[in-house]
Amino acid sequence: MSPVLIRDATVLTMRGGADDVIRGDILVEGDRIAAVGAGLSDADAEVVDGRRMIVMPGLVNAHMHTWQTALRSISSNWTFPEYARWMHAGLATRFRPRDIHIATLVGALNQLDCGATTLVDWCHNNPTPDHTDAAIAALRASGIRAAFLHGTPKPDPRPGEPPYWETPHPRREIERLRVELQPDAGMISLGLAVLGPHYATLEVTLQDFRLAQEFGLIASMHQGGGPPRNPEGWARLEAEGLLNRLVNIVHGNDLSDAQIERFVALDVRFTVTPESELISGHGHPIIGRLRDLGARASIGADIESAHSGDMLTAARTALTHQRALDNIEARARGTFGGKARLSARDALAWITVEGARMLGQEDRIGSIAVGKQADLVLIRADALNLQPIHDPISSVVMQSNPSNIDSVMVAGAWRKRHGRLLRDDLAALVEELGESGRRISREVGLQPADLH
Repeated sequence: MSPVLIRDATVLTMRGGADDVIRGDILVEGDRIAAVGAGLSDADAEVVDGRRMIVMPGLVNAHMHTWQTALRSISSNWTFPEYARWMHAGLATRFRPRDIHIATLVGALNQLDCGATTLVDWCHNNPTPDHTDAAIAALRASGIRAAFLHGTPKPDPRPGEPPYWETPHPRREIERLRVELQPDAGMISLGLAVLGPHYATLEVTLQDFRLAQEFGLIASMHQGGGPPRNPEGWARLEAEGLLNRLVNIVHGNDLSDAQIERFVALDVRFTVTPESELISGHGHPIIGRLRDLGARASIGADIESAHSGDMLTAARTALTHQRALDNIEARARGTFGGKARLSARDALAWITVEGARMLGQEDRIGSIAVGKQADLVLIRADALNLQPIHDPISSVVMQSNPSNIDSVMVAGAWRKRHGRLLRDDLAALVEELGESGRRISREVGLQPADLH
């Protein structure tokens, strides 16, 4: 790859302090940022005119079930019990490896189109190694940076077989994937999407956590959605010393304040999925509860089967909702107005630096600095919906949308340019995606009338 010089742009470095927003140049050499400053030059570089651009770090989608892409909008009106019944006990059981591949590929391409350069693919519909390999092949083909979190399906138990909540994570498959993904370690990392104490027995929970700790892998789990199967599980995990920075709790709405405080002290990482939590009955996202402890969450899009996968929308939803909660609290104290306790900068951090921190990759991605991976997003600052710009960070978080994203770079390679993904097969992929989703829906007897 030839060097790239982005010249005279508004740069949101997300490094903090006075350097958070600068006017200047970015030089990319290979897959890294070689220089950030003013008056940079490189005679061999592709020069990009940044005068009408806002450049920010690539966004990090910290939690998404990308295998559901072919089922977009299908669960938008379902309750959580309906989702669990139709999605996991029904639709998920009809996926072939090729269905996983096309859903993951198109889902990852859409993330790039929307400015996410890193995708945490929480893949828990992989009943065979062929399904798993199809998902990984799709991530490779998309060009996105990814963390592949290997999960396990949740179908209804079959006669004579143990239910999923009594089945430990498959050690042999994790050993295989560690070898399989080693050549891709810079672009695709491995983690575990475990059941956790909310969905598994204590014995399985302990075994899964120990497996993750043994291999030094992130153990990510859902916490919430109906009553827990293992109410004492968190206390036992804490007593066993199994809670640390490798543990990622997704949702966590039903955790007590005391639990969250202890987990924060142990450096457990939290991921909030604001839209899905608000519409499915999980409860209020814990953004504010973490803030009150001096901690921050990463954010994920979760399920495109119910709502958009756009991370800018997810960040704005989380910020707006928490501001509403803060305002309600203030009114209850007899006050109104006053300075917001969370800023647009906080929201942008949730989908950049905090996503990187959740993955333990804050030294590589999430901000713009010399030596970091060249994962960059260029936003057209002269667009009608953004003009005039008084505060670039607020404009990005509160006014922009995917149509403003001009270009996306991952590891120094352009994946989107001048408003278009650099693919010539999108029409064929979309057609295959539609055929996959329609077949899967038909096979479980879902008709359009059933979706309302």
